[in-house]
Amino acid sequence: MLVSGLFSVALFVCVATGVSGFSVTTSNANVQVKENEGVDLTCAYSADFGSNARVEWKFKDLKGSQTYVIYNGKLTAPYSSRVTVYNNNNLRFSKVTREDTGVYDCEVSGNGQFGEVRVKLTVLVPPSPPVCRIPSSVTTGKTAFLSCHDGDASPPPQYMWFKDGTLLPTEPKKVSGFKNATYKLNTETGNLEFPASTKMDTGEYYCEAVNIAGPPQRCRAVKMEVRDLNTGGIVAGVIVALLLVVLLVLGIWYAHKKGYLPKKSESKQKSNVVYQPPSSSYGGDDEDGDFKQKSSFVV
Repeated sequence: MLVSGLFSVALFVCVATGVSGFSVTTSNANVQVKENEGVDLTCAYSADFGSNARVEWKFKDLKGSQTYVIYNGKLTAPYSSRVTVYNNNNLRFSKVTREDTGVYDCEVSGNGQFGEVRVKLTVLVPPSPPVCRIPSSVTTGKTAFLSCHDGDASPPPQYMWFKDGTLLPTEPKKVSGFKNATYKLNTETGNLEFPASTKMDTGEYYCEAVNIAGPPQRCRAVKMEVRDLNTGGIVAGVIVALLLVVLLVLGIWYAHKKGYLPKKSESKQKSNVVYQPPSSSYGGDDEDGDFKQKSSFVV
């Protein structure tokens, strides 16, 4: 009973204090560093794993692609020239690039147990002027789609849209001056959409990319004009096209009437060819071409 009670107390203490065996920890789980600078990623594990514990580091980038940094106790080829291992478990980057942004998992196995800890590394890259696509003209009632993107900034930037120098709120219905607005704004993708454009949406638009690494950057402002459908122009175009067709038909008829166009050729009758044998030159009285026997031959 005494042993059982002591075990229960010990178990309660471990649960209450969060102390447990086979633990893997890091001194900084969320690391941020500027591009081209050095940085350390740390990993520590409890003695329960034993003195011959196996330690491996894995990296997963923002696209989900995964690779080893340390495998079987050795640095892999992509990292051997710029990463060193110190205190057996920690990684030291001499220089990082934006491609190093992602999560790093330190995995420890030993004495039949396994543990891991994750370190998130964010390489800070300030925004560049984003690429914006803004239509210059939109028909009333049609959808207008504006896009904004910066592929260089790290962490990925937030996008803000401006109309005539005024910031467009993400949720316009909650702002008194924008309750009649119908646009949809996504600050993560940079897309601004007007499902049914009205003349009130006419204005000069530009977008800004913003993150913690540097000052915001904007694209060039472009005026988007919402216009009514030009039905008068369409009708005029149809009338002009019909007039041209009528003039073409009249021209063909007139040319045909005046004989300017070639008539269909009549079929020619086949001429009867009569064979006339050549006249013989046996005598003057043979000129009429009749053959007359002059003499008889007896054999």
